[in-house]
Amino acid sequence: MAKGNINVSVENIFPLIKKFLYSDHEIFLRELISNGTDANSKLKHLISIGEAKTELGDAKIEISIQKEAKTITIKDQGLGMTADEVEKYINQIAFSGAEEFLDKYKDNEAGIIGHFGLGFYSAFMVADKVEIITKSFKDAPAAHWTCDGSPEYTLVEHDKSDRGTEIILHVAEDSLDFLEESKIEGLLNKYNRFNQVPIKFGTKEINDPDFTPKTTKDKDGKETTEPHKQITVDKIINNTDPAWTKTPADLKDEDYTNFYRELYPMQFEESLFHIHLNVDYPFNLTGILFFPKLSPNMDMQKDKIQLYQNQVFVTDNVEGIVPDFLQMLKGVIDSPDIPLNVSRSYLQADGAVKKISGYITKKVADKLTSLFKKDRADFEKKWNDIKVIIEYGMLSEDKFFDKAKKFALYPTVDDSYFTFDELIEKTKEAQTDKDGNHIILYAANKDAQHSYIQAAKDKGYEVLLLDSPIISHLMQKLEGGDGKMKFTRVDADHVDNLIKKDETVISKLSDEEKDKLKPIIEAAVPKETYTVQLEAMDSNASPFIITVPEFMRRMKEMQASGGGGMMGMGNFPEMYNLVVNTNHELVGQILQTKTEKKQSRLISQAFDLAKLSQNLLHGEELTNFIKRSYEIIK
Repeated sequence: MAKGNINVSVENIFPLIKKFLYSDHEIFLRELISNGTDANSKLKHLISIGEAKTELGDAKIEISIQKEAKTITIKDQGLGMTADEVEKYINQIAFSGAEEFLDKYKDNEAGIIGHFGLGFYSAFMVADKVEIITKSFKDAPAAHWTCDGSPEYTLVEHDKSDRGTEIILHVAEDSLDFLEESKIEGLLNKYNRFNQVPIKFGTKEINDPDFTPKTTKDKDGKETTEPHKQITVDKIINNTDPAWTKTPADLKDEDYTNFYRELYPMQFEESLFHIHLNVDYPFNLTGILFFPKLSPNMDMQKDKIQLYQNQVFVTDNVEGIVPDFLQMLKGVIDSPDIPLNVSRSYLQADGAVKKISGYITKKVADKLTSLFKKDRADFEKKWNDIKVIIEYGMLSEDKFFDKAKKFALYPTVDDSYFTFDELIEKTKEAQTDKDGNHIILYAANKDAQHSYIQAAKDKGYEVLLLDSPIISHLMQKLEGGDGKMKFTRVDADHVDNLIKKDETVISKLSDEEKDKLKPIIEAAVPKETYTVQLEAMDSNASPFIITVPEFMRRMKEMQASGGGGMMGMGNFPEMYNLVVNTNHELVGQILQTKTEKKQSRLISQAFDLAKLSQNLLHGEELTNFIKRSYEIIK
């Protein structure tokens, strides 16, 4: 029997482990299963190069709970350890067994990570005593190590005859919830449902595949089929061969669909399409990303992409690894270059992680380009479901912005779709004003801005439908590339002023009449909200039109969607222009009306109709408008 003190540089490492090393106690199971997985991987490697003269056998990891004894056992059938190796790898915490192993087999290190080290000591987060019973694949006696959470340990021989390692956790009183099967099964499904080695957790009853039930008939001809024979089998909780570990050539569309359902069993809608990641230089990365259907209100729900290391779950917070705009996607990425206990500071500083982020951006852009070229009609159908992600990417990633010009779409109110270059070509001739500015007209809501849209279409203009919550930011960026190209919403001004041409419309009212009319109308509308403008327009245009200055509205929208300070625009009161058409018959009638009551009534009716067209008429004002309208038609 050997006794000794664990070689650590502090008086007692265990309180430090519990308090600082791991923030979440449940991580102990992931760490111990990872150790068992590595033990199997190492043994398989040593057998393949002839250094282990043994058979791998039916390799699996077994988890069992002994509720009365208050223990959890994690058992593997890997390479095991001799007493000397236990002394070296368990008692000398500062020494990394993985480092020595990888140095010895550096030419064949792919897929092999450390066996024992600090990860093993996470066991003391939930246990007040830990035992290791282990037998090496080498010709050496089994060893039995015991430690009660102090620096002292015992190490004796054991009669274990089968190869592998058993770790027995004597669960502490403050962690007894880990003795519940549902708790352990939940952790296994969270961290290890795609583990490389099968994990057994209990047994289950299934129909015997070799049994064929017999059917008999009684004297009346009634058939009776005997019950199906049941057999007990191991309950394996993990899929050792998930889709992302395979090559795209080996998978069909239904395989990706099934994998999506496996990842998100409560997700009822299918994904729109997938992107398979597979690179081995200058870093290792595999994975599958899915484009889900997104609502137009930009539901920025993240934490849907799962990060794995060698098929062991690390986190669903992939900030720093996956570009911000792609964190609305779903799926899996797996990289051995990212440590299990990943930290934000590590991600921000690590060069390999930055390369991974850039690769994912490029891969997504290439996939979108391919889908667009392959089946543009289908891409157009899916555009509204993916546009928020693409527009966000164009705003946040310059390299993605450059690539997205090939596939980003700009839909019109008539359901036509243009790329940016197609849009410029389509509208340049008709929508260039007298100063050489190319004006792109757009609406945010087809129904609410219908009258403005119709007026623009009557002029032969194309009107885009741009309704995502970040479109104001994107327009700003698009305009920055060409000082002569500008986006203007159709309700920013009356139609003749949206794209000013050389034609001049003559006003039916003289300057004196306009000077007389303006204060009359100003007195009838709230001056703190509306600026009255008298304009000579087509006599068939509306008498009163409410417009929102493009600059003011866009700044407020950018502020509302997170555009920084924006000069405090988000706190500005609503400001509108009330454009009065001096060529409309009703406006002339208002000026000529002798009675103040009738004049006020005409102004109120025209003003309310203008507000109604901008969805600005509500509550008492709407009630009064309806009542007044009925009185007029009596």
